[in-house]
Amino acid sequence: MSGRDSASFPVVVSGPSGVGKTTIVERVLSADPLLCASISATTREARANEMDGRDYFFVTPERFEEMKQGGDLVEWAEVHGAFYGTPQAYVEERLAQGFDVLLNIDIQGGNSVRKVFPDAVMIFILPPSFDVLEKRIRSRGGMDPGELERRLETARIEITASRGYDYLIINDHLDRATRDLGAVVVAEHRRRSRCRTGPSEGNAGGH
Repeated sequence: MSGRDSASFPVVVSGPSGVGKTTIVERVLSADPLLCASISATTREARANEMDGRDYFFVTPERFEEMKQGGDLVEWAEVHGAFYGTPQAYVEERLAQGFDVLLNIDIQGGNSVRKVFPDAVMIFILPPSFDVLEKRIRSRGGMDPGELERRLETARIEITASRGYDYLIINDHLDRATRDLGAVVVAEHRRRSRCRTGPSEGNAGGH
């Protein structure tokens, strides 16, 4: 069970490809034992080092379709011919255990999460500038000009759509961006609406 004194909530982290959000998420998860990563269901085959229920929930395409039709997925998407989705039951179970559940997903998925969990905290990771983002994407290599332009255009659309998020964190320095994300989670636990307990009458004075 969680040692926090306020209600748990989902934490959605989004950002354009190349912004460094996965690295930030991994660092925050390793620093906060009461923050856990969401585990997605997927139809792709497990890799040699992957374990069902730890890395993903590996399901058949038929089972995934059943989950979609049954409303069991908070959000889902098709990526490179395989389907990925967030099982609602897993998120609810971890929240009930007192953990905040972090979902590293795109904006479309984030909006779906907020519809199911209105109290979700929405955080968008921004690059210091679009030029910096373009350099980061180019440095990865392995892309033809058409693919590069598609990624850049997607990034432009995502950055524009980030207006619907609660918090913006600029990843101009990895350590600072990591601290900022952790600070958002702490601050959200101090929201009056989330707190389970308030000050006693004896401590409610102005002293």
